[in-house]
Amino acid sequence: MHVGIPKEVKVAERRVGLTPTGVRELVSQGHQVTVQTSAGVGIGAPDADYVAAGAQIADAADAVWAEAEMVVKVKEPQAHERALLHQGQILFTYLHLAPDVAQTADLLESGATCIAYETVTDQNGGLPLLAPMSQVAGRMSIQAGAHCLEAPNSGGGLLLGGVPGVPSAKTVVIGGGVVGENAIEMAIGLGSQVAVLDRNLDTLGGLSRRFGAELETVYSTTQALEELVLNADLVIGAVLVKGATAPKLVTAEMVTQMKAGSVLVDVAIDQGGCFETSRPTTHDEPTYVVDDVVHYCVANMPGAVPRTSTYALNNATLPFTLALARHGARDALLADPCFLGGLNICGGLLTERHVAEAQGLDDVDPAEALTKVYG
Repeated sequence: MHVGIPKEVKVAERRVGLTPTGVRELVSQGHQVTVQTSAGVGIGAPDADYVAAGAQIADAADAVWAEAEMVVKVKEPQAHERALLHQGQILFTYLHLAPDVAQTADLLESGATCIAYETVTDQNGGLPLLAPMSQVAGRMSIQAGAHCLEAPNSGGGLLLGGVPGVPSAKTVVIGGGVVGENAIEMAIGLGSQVAVLDRNLDTLGGLSRRFGAELETVYSTTQALEELVLNADLVIGAVLVKGATAPKLVTAEMVTQMKAGSVLVDVAIDQGGCFETSRPTTHDEPTYVVDDVVHYCVANMPGAVPRTSTYALNNATLPFTLALARHGARDALLADPCFLGGLNICGGLLTERHVAEAQGLDDVDPAEALTKVYG
C-alpha cells in the first residue's frame, strides 16, 4: 500500500503522523511511504531521517494526498485538506466529528474511508489510541492551569502548591478517566489541594486507592459539582463520552459565581467542551476571560510537546497502521471488532452512532457499510 504523511497544518501543530521508525516498519513490510517535506521538523526528524528510513519526500501536500492510498495524520483534516480526499482513500487520524458538522459533511461527500483514533476500543472498553494523548493533555492541563493562575495572565495570583504558612490552591478535576488521573497526579505532585468528581464508583475507588488521603473523591451530583467548582481556584474539565459531544457540566451561571481570577482548563474542548462558556482556542492565543474567570481551551494541547506526543502516539497507532496497510480497510477492520469501532465514515455512509445522534443524521452498522462499499 502507498501511505502518505502530510505536514500538519492546524495552528501551532508540530506533531506528525508517523515517525521515521514507523516509516521503516512499513517499508520493511513492502509498503511505499511518501512524506511531505519538513513534516517531521517539529519532532526533530528532518527529511534525511525519513529518506534513511526508506520514504520518498514530496514537496507539496497535494502530491501526498493525490498519490496515497492511505493518509496517516494526527489532527482532523482542515477544510482545504478535506477537499483533497478522494473516493476509496483511507484516512487514519483523530477526527472528533460529533461537534463538527462541516467536517462530517465534507468527509461523507469525499467517499473516503475515515477511521478515527479516538473511537478505537480495546477488549475492556478503553480507548487505546486516545490514551497516550489523554495522558499528555492531563499532565499539561495542570501546567497550563498553574501558569494561568499567575497575575500577569489574569489569574488570581496564586502559586498552585503554596508555600509553608500559605495555603495551596484548590484544584477540582471533573472526570476520573485517563485525563483526570494524570491531572490529579500532577496537581498533587505540585502540592495542590485536589478533589475529583465522577459517577463511576469503581473509578473513584481506584483513584482513592492510588492517591490515598491526598485526594478527595466525590460522587458527581449537581450540588456537589456546584459546591466544589464555586470554591475552586483551578477546574480541569476531563469529561469524555466516546465519539459523542461532551456534556456541558459547568453552566454559564456557575461561571458568574466563581472566584475572580480562577481558571478553567477544558481538555474536553475537542469534543465540544464541558463548560458552557468554552470555545476553542489555539496555542498562539490560548486563553480568554469570561466574568473574571480565565478560560484555557486549546484544542490540540499535546501539540505543544510534539516530540513526546508523537512518539507516544506512534507507539499506540503503529500496529493498526500496519494492519491497514497489510490487509486493507475491509479485512483489517472486520478482523478486529475493537478496531471496527474506529470506523466513522465509509464511502459516504456514517457509521458512528454517537456522531449521528449529535448531528441528527442516520447511521449504518460499520460492518454493513464495509460490505456495501468493498463487497
